[in-house]
Amino acid sequence: MTTTLPSTKTRRLPLVTYVLAAGVFLMGTTEFIVAGILPEIATDLGTSVADAGLMITVFAVGMIVGTPTMSILTLKLPRRLTLSLALVVFAVGHVIVALTSDFTLILGARFLTALATGAFWAVAAVVGAKAAGAASASRALGVVLGGGMLANVVGVPLGSFAGQVVGWRGPFWALAVLALAASGVVYRLVPVTPESGAAPSVRAELASMRDARVWLVLAGCAIVCGSSLAAYSFIAPLLTVNTGLAATVVPLVLVAYGVGAFIGSNLGGRFGARHPYPALFIPAGMTFLVLGALALFSRYALVTVVLIFLLGLFGMATNPILISKAVGYAGNAPTLASALSTSAFNFGTAVGSWIAGYALESALGVTGPVVVGTVIAALYLVPLTLLMLKDRKAGDSA
Repeated sequence: MTTTLPSTKTRRLPLVTYVLAAGVFLMGTTEFIVAGILPEIATDLGTSVADAGLMITVFAVGMIVGTPTMSILTLKLPRRLTLSLALVVFAVGHVIVALTSDFTLILGARFLTALATGAFWAVAAVVGAKAAGAASASRALGVVLGGGMLANVVGVPLGSFAGQVVGWRGPFWALAVLALAASGVVYRLVPVTPESGAAPSVRAELASMRDARVWLVLAGCAIVCGSSLAAYSFIAPLLTVNTGLAATVVPLVLVAYGVGAFIGSNLGGRFGARHPYPALFIPAGMTFLVLGALALFSRYALVTVVLIFLLGLFGMATNPILISKAVGYAGNAPTLASALSTSAFNFGTAVGSWIAGYALESALGVTGPVVVGTVIAALYLVPLTLLMLKDRKAGDSA
């Protein structure tokens, strides 16, 4: 079978881009849906809400550790087979959770699901970028990653509502069925030979990591999520204590963040394809300013809601550009770089929220996590500046 890649001048993205985005939507939904139905899970399983929260922690650990590991283990497999198998394993993990009441087994299934999610995300980023062509890679990644952002706007609230109406196991059954259906579509649409060049090899993947620019991108990935999600992880107490909003209003404010993140991811990918460094530096600076303003003006309801929307808009705008650059620097061995980008995002989220948790209990109180996010956001300019200088020295800056 001969596959012809789209011309770099083609404006329309290939259909496979949107199919991959749908897969990322499913996986973004499962990553965060547990937070909306923790009380129901804890009650049914006879455990505490804090212990039920381990379903989130285990998933995050699985993403951090499993994404690069799975990218190497599946390197020799055709990419469409890897993507389809990841969706099947994802479905199996959800079926296990939906059927069992053994909490240890549930945690194991969540870890298995995270491994599948990591494998899918890493390979989907590579396939999406290559299928769209070099000129549209950032734009395609904006669409693919936008599936994860859309999960926060639609998937998580809808799944949480369904879990409260039909029981918390219902959303897990639904995600399993949708993943199985998606596996067949992905297998059919992803080209057998998505790229030309040398066959993938572990040695080539590891060699691609010698480029210092890849590590600067990974630092940027960790910092961008660490800054935004340090504040976002503890936004509920900020809204109820400082802003004075009712707890029932908090989910609506979080939807505003999700809408901003969805728009930002798509716009970032679109503009980053033509002007990568303005599309990196402007959102970086704006994220710092938005977090600083949120720390100062969180007692004003309307201002706070607008700032949270802007936090999603600017905080998530650079993600597709960073992954696109990591894939580009890796040349013919992009899978590990893409996988480590996903791990770096999750690592930044874990570390940022961990530090923010300590700040929450400090004298700063509910404003503490936002202050932590502001400080981390300021660090973002360091790897970006070094990356730009190295690109200019190499003669391939845009």
